[in-house]
Amino acid sequence: MINQCSRGVLLTVIGLSLALTVGCSSRKHYPPSGVGDACYAKALPSVGEGGLAWGSSLNMARQKSMNNCIRYAGRSGGTPDTCQVVLAKCR
Repeated sequence: MINQCSRGVLLTVIGLSLALTVGCSSRKHYPPSGVGDACYAKALPSVGEGGLAWGSSLNMARQKSMNNCIRYAGRSGGTPDTCQVVLAKCR
C-alpha cells in the first residue's frame, strides 16, 4: 500500500514527465544540413579522404563537396590541392 506522501511524489513525477514530453513534442526539429536537398556531389583528392555533400543545386553541391574534400584531405595527410568533383547528380 502506498502512503499519501509517496503517492503525491509519484503523481508529481508523472505530471512533470508528461509536461516535459508535451513541451518537447511541439518544438520544431530542424534536419541536418543536406536533408531534403535534391543534388549531391563527391570530390576526391589524388591522396587522402574526399568529401560528399548535398545542395539545392548542382553548383551548390559541387562547391560544398570541394570544400569538404579540401578539409578532409588536409586532415588525413592527403593532397587538398588535387581535389576534383568526380560525381554530381540531382535526384
